[in-house]
Parts: sequence; C-alpha cells; structure tokens
Amino acid sequence: MVLADELAKKQRSISVAEFFEKNKHMLGFDSPTRGIITTVKEAIDNSLDACEEAQVLPDILVSVRRIKEDVFRVVVEDNGPGIIPEKMPSVYAKLLYGSRFHQVRQTRGQQGIGISAAVLYAQLTTGKPTTVISRTDASRPAHKMSLTIKTETNEPEVLSHEEIDWILPHGTRIELEFKSNIAAKKKLLEYLKYTSIVNPHAKFRVELDDDAFIFDRVSSDVPPCPVAIKPHPYGIELGVLKRMAAASELPLSEFLVESFSKVGAKTADEICKYSKLKPTAKTDELSLEELSALLEAMQTTKIPAPPASQCLSPITEELIVKGMEKEFELDFIKARTRPGNVFGGHSFIVEAAIGYGGKLQAEGQATLLRFANRVPLLYQQGACAITNAVQGVNWKNYNVSQQGLPVGPLMILVHVAATNVPFTSESKDAVASVPEVEREITLALQELGRDLKQFLSRREKNKQQDDRARAICAVIPLIAAKVAEIVELPVPDTSIIEGRIMRRVVLKKKTTGGQIQIHIDNYTTKEQEITLYDISFDSAEDASIPPSFVSEMDGEYTKLWKFTLAAGESFEVTYHGEGGGLIQMQGVAENLKVEVDLDV
Repeated sequence: MVLADELAKKQRSISVAEFFEKNKHMLGFDSPTRGIITTVKEAIDNSLDACEEAQVLPDILVSVRRIKEDVFRVVVEDNGPGIIPEKMPSVYAKLLYGSRFHQVRQTRGQQGIGISAAVLYAQLTTGKPTTVISRTDASRPAHKMSLTIKTETNEPEVLSHEEIDWILPHGTRIELEFKSNIAAKKKLLEYLKYTSIVNPHAKFRVELDDDAFIFDRVSSDVPPCPVAIKPHPYGIELGVLKRMAAASELPLSEFLVESFSKVGAKTADEICKYSKLKPTAKTDELSLEELSALLEAMQTTKIPAPPASQCLSPITEELIVKGMEKEFELDFIKARTRPGNVFGGHSFIVEAAIGYGGKLQAEGQATLLRFANRVPLLYQQGACAITNAVQGVNWKNYNVSQQGLPVGPLMILVHVAATNVPFTSESKDAVASVPEVEREITLALQELGRDLKQFLSRREKNKQQDDRARAICAVIPLIAAKVAEIVELPVPDTSIIEGRIMRRVVLKKKTTGGQIQIHIDNYTTKEQEITLYDISFDSAEDASIPPSFVSEMDGEYTKLWKFTLAAGESFEVTYHGEGGGLIQMQGVAENLKVEVDLDV
C-alpha cells in the first residue's frame, strides 16, 4: 500500500539522548527549580563515589551563582582521583556510559545517566557547552574540555581541549550553565545538610551567590569501598542466564561455581541433579528448555545469602548519631543498623535513627529523612516504601501520637543500602514496595520505638520527681517560718530535712529588699564540678564572690561562677539588684540537681 510506504519513510531509530531530551522529567529535571538540585545531586554522587574508591577524604565545593536574570552557573569541584582525558568526553557527554552498571555492589550512581543528563539539560536550556577540568596526578597537567552531546547519536562532541595549570593536585571540576531560579535555595541547603549527615567523612563548602556555608566532617575515616561480588542465583532471570551461558566455554558445574555468588562445588552438583543436567555438559550448548530447568533448580536449591559485609557499606550507628548531633539539637537520639538481608538475590541493609525533643517543632507530623545508598530522597515521599513502613508502625505503643506519620517533636531517619536499590523510577526519588525491605524497616523502627518509650517514661518520672523536689524546696521553708512565727521561736534550719528527702544538688535564688541571694547545697555523696550561670539586668558589681566571667549585651548581663562543691558543702553569693532573669546550674547530672527560683 502507498500509505505503508509513506509511513516506512518516516520510521527511524531514536537515540537514548533524544528520548531523554523529550522526557527529561523522568530524570528529575521536571522544573527549573528542581533542575539545580538534581544537577548538584548527580555531581556530588559522582564525587563521593570517586573519593571513596580512591580512599580519599572528600573535600567538595558547591557553587551556585546567578549570571543573568534566569541563568545560573553551577560548579561542583572535588579532590578525587580525577579522570583520564581519553574518558572525559564519554563520562560527561554520553548517556548510559559508566563503570558501575555491571558491578554488584553498593554505589550512589549506577546507570551512567545522571551527570550526562545534567549536561543535556544545560545545553537544552541555554545552548551552552559544559566545562570539565580534571587531573589525575600532581606530576601531570590538568585537562580542560568544553563538551556537548550530539543528541541524534548520543555521542560526545569536544568543542575545545587544552592542558592547563590547576591548583588541585588531583580531582575534577564541572561547570554548567542553565536556566533556572533560586527558589529552591532552602531545598538545596536541606539536601546538602542531609547528605552531610549520611556521609560524615565528607566536607562540603557551599557558595550560594553571596552566602557561604560549611558542612564539616565528623569522621576522619574513609568508609571501606564496597567490593563487587558475583550475581546471586536468586536474582537471575532467564534472558540473563541465556546470555551468560552463551558466553561461557566452561562445563556446567564449573560455570555455576565461577559465575555465581555463594555457589560451591557441592551446591553446583545439587543444582545439576535437580535440573537433570550433567555437570560436564557444555554450557554454551544448552537449549532454552534446559536453561529454564537450570534456572528453576538454581532458584529452588537452598543457597546462602550474598555476603553483605563485602558489597555494602553501611553508615554505622555511631556515625549516624554523630551526623545528626552535628546538624540538629536533640534531647534524645538512637540509631540501629539491622543485619544484612536479601531480596531477589540483592543484598541490602536497613539503618534507622530516631531523634526527639530539642529544637524540633512540637506541633505537626514528625520529620522524615529518607536515604538510599547514602543519598537523600527529597521528593515523592508519599509514594515511597519507607514512608509506608513508618506509617505502618503503631507509634501509640511507644507513647507517641499518630496521624498517618507520628506526631510531635520527632525526627525519623531511614537508610536503605543495597546492591540494587528498587527505585520506583529513573529519577530515584522513592523506594519501591519490596516486602523484605519494608519488614526490615519496620523491625528497626520498632526497636527504636522501645528505646524512645523508655526515654519518655524516664523523663516523665524525672519531671514528677523534679516537681516534688521544687515543691519541697519552696514549701518547707515557708511552713517552718509560719510555725516559728506562731510559737514565737527562731526559724529553724530546714536544710537537713531537704537533704534527707532529696539527696541532690539544690540551687535556690531569692530576692529580698533589693538583695539577690543565690544559695547551693550539695546533698549528694560526691564532689561536684559546678558552673553557675545568672542572666539578668543586674551587673552584680558588688557580688560577695566576684563572678569568673561577666559579659553584657543590650543591657543584659551574663554572670558565670565556676567552683567545686564537696559532698555536704554549700555555696552562697549575694549582690544588690532587681532580680529576675534566668538562673542555671551546669556540670551536675540532670537527675541529681534541683533549681528553684523563689521569685517566680
């Protein structure tokens, strides 16, 4: 037919670059605001992976500056091992080009799409090439290239290439210009803060126009680089097995041992027996029916899980706590790293943490921080299996209100480390629903929930004890004074009674006739190192014991006394003034001190 001939003339193949040029939203470039965050994310992922492979502590510069009304220049620079000049064009200007796609191990980037997609987005919005500088060693020159992507063929085009002097002995720098807006500044800083938490060994220097920020490292140890392992039989599909078999000249038994993780000679014989194939059969000559029987045998035979300790690099409980403490003020924080597990032949580890109180918002839902392979997930929270798992926990069992997510001054962190994170899309915004992963998240959160419940119960008990202690300190002296007035006798010393009841360090402050008295008794059995803070509009120039330090701001004075108080001893200071303000005692455990302001 003539129509068929006409249609045939219009049909042609489509390059992957052309496809993503029209479907950039699939890669996280669905808006100008998000474009900046996605670009920075992809560049930082590459930098952190490279530094860890080279066992270098990452020092990363991130710069976002407006150069025109709606055009921004994004720069990401690292001190990694660098890239040889022959590979620079393909790494940055060819989609689906990389070194990690065929490796079974934990990495941030995998498909070889991310940074080249950013290059594509830059040339799509401004038409300008991307500049890349890289150096592999101090004894070699740095190479500077201007690159674009030929979308028709998905091949790199080098517009210029020169050798230059560069201040860094090794590393990489990428500069891109594209249309966007800085409305995402808050979101970008959130991303960098969260990245710093789960990468505690990295230091980030950030320049956003005229503002500068530093997210410093809390660990000087580079995490061990995950080691690539062989694929596990449980994660193999028939098409992959067919391709692997066709490329092998080994006998079947040897093929199974050499090609798959956790398959030894004994397990290989069991697989051959179950599939009714000879161990000596030529692997590349197996028919499709024989390969189907082999696959069924591989996935039915009991085979140990892949070695998670080799191919994964969890953050660890200690470093999660340090990372969260660095960025947030919290009253309580605990972390858990679950044992390694497996889904579909892929190793994974779930880590979680809970923070409570401090400066977290008391109203509204808990703050949920989601991570996959040490990368923050900022979008599509409602579509993520992590969110579903958090909502599935009955938080009321742990004395926490719940409306879908838990409610109150609560922060929940969940990190999924896996050789193949099951994302819902190419933009890697949300983790897909996998029962094994959701179960591990739930177990980790339930363990942390029990710790949180214990903390909240203990805090409530301490609060009740403090309230009783303050009542004793305030009421007993008044009762003694009133009784003494009635019987017309001197007011007795009630400190002995207070000490027997409380056995704590008791601070009392009162103002009488324009004179402030601060009195501290150590009713404990141990010596106490005490730092006393008194913040008010009184200068305390005539203090009976001069303060160790005084500072003034806007008419308000901060007075500080430091001293040691032995068991049974007292401390007292007086000065003239109006009273009021804030009194605080530090250096004494919370459960061993009582602070009473009798003027309040």
